[in-house]
Amino acid sequence: MAALNFSEVAGSATSSKNLINLLRGHLRRSLASWLTSFYQPRVPISEERISITGGASQNLACLLQVFTDPVYTRNVFIVAPAYMLAFRIFQDSALKLRAIPEDEGGIDIEYLRKALRNSEASHDQPIKPSRPWGKYYRHVIYAVPTFSNPSFKTMTLKRREELVRLAREYDALIITDDVYDFLQWPASLSTKTLSLDKAILPRIVDIDSYLDRGAEREGADGFGNAVSNGSFSKIAGPGLRTGWCEGTNKLAFGVSQTGSTRSGGAPSQLAATFLAEMIASGDLQRHVYETLQPAYGRRYQKMVTAINRELIPLGARLPQTDRDVVGGYFIWLTLPSGLKSAVVVQRAQEEENVVIFEVPGDTEHAHFENDISRLCFAWEDEDVLAEGIERLARVIRTLQSEQKDGVAHSAQSPMHHATEAATKKFW
Repeated sequence: MAALNFSEVAGSATSSKNLINLLRGHLRRSLASWLTSFYQPRVPISEERISITGGASQNLACLLQVFTDPVYTRNVFIVAPAYMLAFRIFQDSALKLRAIPEDEGGIDIEYLRKALRNSEASHDQPIKPSRPWGKYYRHVIYAVPTFSNPSFKTMTLKRREELVRLAREYDALIITDDVYDFLQWPASLSTKTLSLDKAILPRIVDIDSYLDRGAEREGADGFGNAVSNGSFSKIAGPGLRTGWCEGTNKLAFGVSQTGSTRSGGAPSQLAATFLAEMIASGDLQRHVYETLQPAYGRRYQKMVTAINRELIPLGARLPQTDRDVVGGYFIWLTLPSGLKSAVVVQRAQEEENVVIFEVPGDTEHAHFENDISRLCFAWEDEDVLAEGIERLARVIRTLQSEQKDGVAHSAQSPMHHATEAATKKFW
């Protein structure tokens, strides 16, 4: 029996009654229109490029189920530092993880090129069956290119283009979590206008659609080398567990054919119905541009103003300070020279009741012993953000004073000490 493609089901050719189709939803159409308006790609985004998902995490798992094979797919190259909760999703698909460092422009392309080349020595045949709606990529590259969690950086346009060309050369699928793109505002700490309704850069999936004749150019297999993973969790509500992925028509259809989706239908049917109405009416867009962006922008301004006042004079550093637009939830902070993040994080919790996040090192080329990240301005009340930075500054000044006096510092990683029960959470 041929597989049923619900998107192609039509009504009666002879009935005089109007068609009532209870199979198809309209979220994709509304979403495609909004994405086109926001990203302004060279060609309008069609609904065929979009597959509705149960959120970014669920969709990441589905992408791996359809487009990777545990023996044929050599590695998952993850930009370090990375969103750590994604690691288990890759491990559940029995894929090997490799950390790739980044610089001020984003992912280190030359390091990645060498790593890809070294992984090409041999390829086992896939153990999964061949399927007409999917393919198996030799490699996966995972990144958060805009307002990255946790590094706070934005990958440059040049680096994005280089990454697409490299992925094509080595048959890699670039999976980008683009979940923070809508949460953006001017970087100026004095501006009162904190709303931007156009993306600052084309996504990597956009670049794949047009660069060098595009992903669906003659001779290519039509699946492309990039997929954008989006979520309504950051812009409408975490409990919705609804998102979308965008790629070529073939890739979007392929991910919709995951066994769990074909069995259960499109994920989050009820929430997707609500979201379709919110987008079609413009309510969600107004919420993002008129409420979320200004609210997070003000919080960002307060935290960075406090960092400039309290921490920069002590020798701390922020990344990409020349940007015109910033966004997301978190701020990355490099500590003053000589201080170890494990010590600072532990002392901040014990002495000032401030919980922050230590970035664990992962390879010899991706160490973060001098960095702390996920200084989160999205959770706590606005009026305590500056206080949290002031408390952190007291810890750093104390440690610097002890350093001058020759006091030795050691600390076990406080990853197991930081708990949700802490009074002040800045992670």
